Amino acid sequence: SAAFSHKGGTHVNAVQKVMRSYEHIDPARVGNSRHVLISDLAGRSNIVLKARELGFDVTNQTPEVREMLTRIKDLEHRGYEFEAADGSLAVLIRKALTHAPPPFVVDAYHVSVRRDGTSSVCEAIVKVRVGDQSEHRVAEGDGPVNALDAALRAALVRSYKQLEHVHLTDYKVRILDSTRGTAARTRVLIESSDGTSEWGTVGVHSNIVEASLQALVDSLEYALLKHTASDATDRK
Repeated sequence: SAAFSHKGGTHVNAVQKVMRSYEHIDPARVGNSRHVLISDLAGRSNIVLKARELGFDVTNQTPEVREMLTRIKDLEHRGYEFEAADGSLAVLIRKALTHAPPPFVVDAYHVSVRRDGTSSVCEAIVKVRVGDQSEHRVAEGDGPVNALDAALRAALVRSYKQLEHVHLTDYKVRILDSTRGTAARTRVLIESSDGTSEWGTVGVHSNIVEASLQALVDSLEYALLKHTASDATDRK
């Protein structure tokens, strides 16, 4: 899966100019595809190739490219990791290039855990705004993140039916500054799928639930972005 992955700025710049300089064959010949990784080692060419993958017509001279690179490196230094979070990266690039409002906004949320007999019950309440419509949903789950995920998707599925097929497939947590004990920042990486493809998203916060919400929101927003791009391709 990593045979055609490109990461360093100079490396990606070479691939952008002469692809065969770092690829022994066309990846499509073996059912694979080119994968440009974004990290604190990235250069403008990484952003350009990644934006083109998303269907944006940009070059190294596009003004927003430098701004995006600065933003991404700043986030990486704060604990975000985009190598395994293509979904979050795609959402960031879309916002920078289109300046379009997000498809939905989480206005409020509450997560609680209570003991019920011999078992624990996790409940999440979310208030989500889509355009001028507001949805308020409550859901229970096996844990706080599962409950939050269920409530969030329940609030959105009325406006976005395609989210019925999106589900979380993996959830990873890493403590970034362990010397701060329970006040340490947490990085949450989530993998999601719609049954045909998978993507990763990331969130960072000292509150693990807030970090999880960031990653969940990016995951659902990317699913909508992906669906919109697919519809545009079908129309062509």
